Amino acid sequence: MNKLAGDSVFPEPKSQLTGVKAALQYTGIPPSWLDKRPKLPSRNWLVFLGVTCTIASYYIYDRRKCKEVRNEYVDKVKHLAEIPLRSLDYPRKVTVYGSKWPADEDYDRSMKYFRKYVKPILVAAAVDYEMINGRRHGDLARRIADDIKRRRRLDLGLDQVSVVLPHNSLEDQRRRQLEGGIVIVGRSTFKEFMFGLKKGWSESVEVVDREERLSRELENDGKFDEIEPESNVVSDGPDLDGEPIPTTSRLPPSMPIEALTPPHLRGQARSPTKQSDQSAIPESMNTPPASIPPLPPILLIHFMDHIGFTQIPHMIWEFFNQRHKVRSGAEAAYRLIMGATRPFNTPPAEVLEQLTAEAQLPAESDPSQPHFSEPSLADLDFDKDVEAYYKKSYVRDFASEIAKAREEYYEKLPARLETARALARGTREPTKEEVNHPPPTEVELRAERMKKELRWRADEEGWDIIRPGKPVAWDERFRDVLKLFVDPPAETTANQPKEEETK
Repeated sequence: MNKLAGDSVFPEPKSQLTGVKAALQYTGIPPSWLDKRPKLPSRNWLVFLGVTCTIASYYIYDRRKCKEVRNEYVDKVKHLAEIPLRSLDYPRKVTVYGSKWPADEDYDRSMKYFRKYVKPILVAAAVDYEMINGRRHGDLARRIADDIKRRRRLDLGLDQVSVVLPHNSLEDQRRRQLEGGIVIVGRSTFKEFMFGLKKGWSESVEVVDREERLSRELENDGKFDEIEPESNVVSDGPDLDGEPIPTTSRLPPSMPIEALTPPHLRGQARSPTKQSDQSAIPESMNTPPASIPPLPPILLIHFMDHIGFTQIPHMIWEFFNQRHKVRSGAEAAYRLIMGATRPFNTPPAEVLEQLTAEAQLPAESDPSQPHFSEPSLADLDFDKDVEAYYKKSYVRDFASEIAKAREEYYEKLPARLETARALARGTREPTKEEVNHPPPTEVELRAERMKKELRWRADEEGWDIIRPGKPVAWDERFRDVLKLFVDPPAETTANQPKEEETK
């Protein structure tokens, strides 16, 4: 129908809303949203949603499996925690050793692995634990060696137990240690443990202060000697006028102590410390024992820490496959709880000596490339493959960086010494910067040098213990003493629920 001019135009009536649209029309929602028809997302949205849902589903699946595996082993051992103890009994206790992974600034990484994957099963079985961790390379080896020497001194009667509580004598403590066990996390920890074990049972029992020994070595190296100008040198003669202070270089050499001692006392005029040590510890007590007393069984736990840009794919894979670590840690804890052991497996002494010589890293080869011999050293090869995953730059540059730091420090030391001595003697006025920030004195410089040398030498010694290609320390006295935790004889893999394979 045609509209005539002048006719009024009326809007067509709107269709009445019903249902949900009628209820939502007064809520402020735009009407276009109520009339919008759903449609499939775009291609980009489909890709995004597909990838996101796949990653989230895989993560959720992995964490659910982790929980199932942990609960499975907790159910196996939780009945042991319900066994009552007598009033004077102690729970079973194990000692956990961990060390710093090369190139990882977090020295506690191995202990975090233990707490996350192994500890829950031990706690479920009411097994107590003590964690001992090394902050730097070699710390654990030195501590183990010192503990063994302390034990030897107690056995020889050179030291006495300070406090003895009822039902907690030294024999009771050692019996509980044998009933407990030792947990070693990772290859580097295993190397440090064996090195400290051999060192503790092979060296003398004398108490050696490392700082005092190092101070004697550094005493006459000339780093803190004062270089005197030629203008202050006087002619040889009785006249010493013009020389303010008699320095060491101008004093006549002192006579030895023996020359000033009567002939019948010359044999006693030696170092009192050395003489007291020799008289306190007879030679028969100071020699290594022919045999070693029983040691607690050892639980070896596989541990790997990926460090470096090239190992990012391994990190991503491990993030979505935590269930393998959970099962490995739970199985290791289960072996310790059940207590089945076997002797330490090593080749005969002659074969072991030959294989160890072949496994030594050649001096002319690149230290960044691990050297592995073809023959197997049995249990001494525990976790040997992880050495190939050490950060290559760290392995290559560790020794050179210490040498470079030491060289730079000693290059700057003479100028710092000159400043400290000039300010101490008042030969010049301090600058404004020196007034606001006083430079270290000579005493502080000597203490600083001692601290640095202790750290550098300890790091060099520790790295030499764990470096790739260095064989594990071994002593034939360990052959009939060391034992390892193994799977219980009645355990069969057929009865254990298998993990569902991922697609």
